[in-house]
Parts: sequence; structure tokens; C-alpha cells
Amino acid sequence: MSLPKPLPPGSTIGILGGGQLGRMTALAAARLGYRCVIFAPEDHVVAAEVAAGHVRGAYDDTAALAGFAAQVDVITYEFENVPEAAVAECLRHRPVRPGVRPLHLAQHRLREKAFFRGLGIGTADYQPIANAADVAAATALPGILKTCTEGYDGKGQARVSGRAELATAWEKLGRRECVLEALVDFQCEISAIVARGLDGATRCFPIGLNHHRDGILRTTIVPSGLPAGSLATAERFGVELANGLELVGLVALEMFVTKDGHVLANEMAPRPHNSGHWTIDACATSQFEQLVRAICGLPLGPIETMAASRMENLIGNEADGWARYLADPTARLHLYGKGDARPGRKMGHVTYVLPSAAGRRSTT
Repeated sequence: MSLPKPLPPGSTIGILGGGQLGRMTALAAARLGYRCVIFAPEDHVVAAEVAAGHVRGAYDDTAALAGFAAQVDVITYEFENVPEAAVAECLRHRPVRPGVRPLHLAQHRLREKAFFRGLGIGTADYQPIANAADVAAATALPGILKTCTEGYDGKGQARVSGRAELATAWEKLGRRECVLEALVDFQCEISAIVARGLDGATRCFPIGLNHHRDGILRTTIVPSGLPAGSLATAERFGVELANGLELVGLVALEMFVTKDGHVLANEMAPRPHNSGHWTIDACATSQFEQLVRAICGLPLGPIETMAASRMENLIGNEADGWARYLADPTARLHLYGKGDARPGRKMGHVTYVLPSAAGRRSTT
């Protein structure tokens, strides 16, 4: 079967969601000559500030979605909690890449983990928690109780040491369908971000070493400095996931590296990822440009690192230190244009670029 023709520069990309990931995608698209139109229910969204248009509508408003689709040539999404029905409605009018299936899996942690295991991608031990009998029979302890749906940046989860704490945590989470994941004795957390094109070609960005605090990503370091075997496994898992999903676009796979060297998948996101922001300033092709290339049917770009780097998120009022970052010749500041610096809110990021021979050579 022949592939669809590439969408040429001058075409219009529709983005479901109006946050910072949509903003940075629109900026990358504009550099390649593409227009972007944002669909979001809010009156003011930061992605629309740098886009050609903004359609305001609820995700269950089929007329608004149809009107949005009529303005664009291809559609993508910038967060994984877009309702499946909204994506399906858009698909009636225009191609949506990555499509419905990656959302269906990413929006439900039990489906997601079963899919990982079906691909031969290892995970921590886990079990469903849907009723009091599941709580009483739980064995994946100590562990992390997570809601199966929604929840991000540490929300919708609780650490539990035994069944009594599990019962209390489940009550606090509203007795919702949950998954109990056994605690992993890990040495570090990493992520693989993989692009897959219309032709099935894949590119895995260099593996990032991630540090979290209070459930929120704080830093990503590349090169990671991990052993070659762990890096090869992480890249293989990321590529197998992208191929297994048959996606066109990007997928990020967050993983643990255990103290005995095993790599275990944690969760995925079929979109650009916070741990890939370093690619804007320190990689031959950014994750956002790679997404644009993939969904428009263009050749995927090179993924060699141009420099060693450390990306730091700016949370809440940390972005108020913008003058200090601008005065640092190694710092590349990115502010997202958000007005209210609430605690825990990602206001921007800064990438410290450290040119070195090791950074220029590294692809892992």
C-alpha cells in the first residue's frame, strides 16, 4: 500500500490541547513553514499565543471539533487525557496522528501495563484494586496505589506499606479502580523518547537520566552515564513500544533501572515529553520538530546530541529568577507564558548546555 503524500510547508496542523507542549510544537512547526490551530476549551491558552488560530470548544462538542478539523490538514494532541471520543470525531474528518489506540492504552494504567508485558517489556509486579476483596488479598506490598485513570505529576496516587494503609488510601482515592504497583528498588529513573514516521522508520533520542521530587520531574541529564547494556535495553523497549502501537508521532517511555541492572517500564505518554525538552537546545533535531516531521510524513531528523546538557524545570515562583538564567552563558531559558505561578505548576524550563567532545559524540 502506498504511503500518503507528505504534507508540504504551508499546510496546517491542528493540536488538541493548549498547554506548553502545544506551544513548543507550534514554534517548531512555524520554523518549518507550517501553521498551527489550537483546539482547547479555555479562553486563554499559552499554545494559542504562538499559533495561527484557536478554536474554543468543549471536547464533547462535535460541531466545534468538526469546524476545527475543517481548518487543518492533520491533527495531533499534546496531552494524553484528551477524550477518546474527541479524537474519534476528529478522525471522521482528518488524519489524527498518533491516533486513538495510544490514548486508549495510556489513559488506563492496567491496560497500559498489560500491553507492555504483551510486548515483552518488563514492569514491576502489580495487581488490580477494584473492590474490598482485592484490598484484602493484596500482595504487591509495599507499593504505590494509583488510580487507573487520570492522575499525573504525582497526583492520584499514594505510597502504602501494608493492607491497612492500602485500605485507607483506597478510601481517600474514592474507592476508584486502581492499580497497586510493588515498590521497585531502583538506582535511577530514565526515559526513552521515540519518533515513528508514516513509513515505519524510528528514531530514539538519547536516553535521559531523570530526577523527580514530590512526583514532579525536576531535572533530566544527557548523556545519562549509564552502562551501555542498560541504555540498549531502554532504547529497545522504546522502539518496540512505538512499533507495537503502530503510532505515527512520538511516544515517551519512562523506566526504572534497578540496582541489579534490570530495566522496567513505568508508564508511557504518546506525545512530546517533559524529559525531552533538552532536545530543543542540545540535539540535532528537537522532539517537537520530530513530531512535526512524523505527522506530516517528512523524513525523521537526526538525533545526535550537540552538547552535554541538564534540563531543569522551573516550578511555581522559580521562574521569577529569569534574570539570573539569562546572565548565565550556558543557560537556555524557556518560559511558557503562564500568568499564575501556583505551587507545583510548570512555568518554564532552563537547559544548561555544556559543549564537550563526549556530548557531541553521544547518541545514548
